[in-house]
Amino acid sequence: MEPTEVARLEGSERFQPAAELCDRFLENIETVVHGKRDEIKLVLAALLCGGHVLFEDVPGTAKTVLARAIAGTVEGATPSRIQCTPDLQPTDVTGLSIYNQRERDFEFRPGPIFANVVLVDEINRAMPKTQSALLEAMAEHQVTVDGHTRVLPDPFLLIATENPIEYEGTFPLPEAQLDRFFLKTALGYPSTDQELQIVDEQRHGHPLRRLQPVISVEDVHAMREAVMNVYVDPMLQRWIVELVRSTRNLDEVAVGASVRGSLALERAVRAWALLDHRSFAVPEDIERLFAAVLLHRIVFRPTFLAEARRVGWDEAVAEVERKCFTEAPRPAADPPAEQRAPERLPVGQPTE
Repeated sequence: MEPTEVARLEGSERFQPAAELCDRFLENIETVVHGKRDEIKLVLAALLCGGHVLFEDVPGTAKTVLARAIAGTVEGATPSRIQCTPDLQPTDVTGLSIYNQRERDFEFRPGPIFANVVLVDEINRAMPKTQSALLEAMAEHQVTVDGHTRVLPDPFLLIATENPIEYEGTFPLPEAQLDRFFLKTALGYPSTDQELQIVDEQRHGHPLRRLQPVISVEDVHAMREAVMNVYVDPMLQRWIVELVRSTRNLDEVAVGASVRGSLALERAVRAWALLDHRSFAVPEDIERLFAAVLLHRIVFRPTFLAEARRVGWDEAVAEVERKCFTEAPRPAADPPAEQRAPERLPVGQPTE
């Protein structure tokens, strides 16, 4: 056996406890969200990297259930839900200070953002000033109200949704806020058998009522520590940067992915490797996560969006990916990409 292979096996053994915690986490959530393992793995990857997730999906595809299941899986974690409407104020999210007549002083009443797992439903229905109130929370895990900075609970995961079929009365997310989301994906409808299973399970109440926590906050910290120690070869790191830079050179793109894209893709690759019980990253990880991590950070030209409506979003995205991987090909030291081409993970459509 080659020395490098021995090192890989030894590394895998060191990471085994954290990988088993990930499996326990995934399996518990799959008791209430069926047939969406890859999508759940994406959300877990964001949690382990301290990032946030944007779902663009039709109503009724278990987005709320997923958020509540994540909170219910971690012992002591608290969930909250913010329903965005045009009259939602920033203080409705962050909280505000209220005068206490008994104490004759102002006391702070925390808003729903002070939770471990926050579901922001239909985020593009909130006014821009309310959307901006989320920026500090997403980027720095803290909020500033009345001149006082308050730290949010740890772990902190924000899951936002937007419905692509309802565009009236919406306020598109600015590029700066889209860039704050670690990744963007979609759950989609279940298969026929999965939908039948859901109908049967909910005859006597929702399975969320029976969900029990299987890991602790300390376990989440242990998984995060393992993610930081996953090995990413310098050759793969260079390829990640080259792929992100390639998005800035496409004719279809007005503004390419930022440096945050490089940071997010490298971290996501580490988390994905751990979720696959590996202590090292491989090129397939980068290919799988490219679209979910980078595409929502790109500002496309109107001509591309018009073409995407004509040929379909999936086909248009596949062409953008092909051009990026052509300009920044897989490192030559690895076998050709066509020999091990993975499926592309689902991504939402762009917000106009």
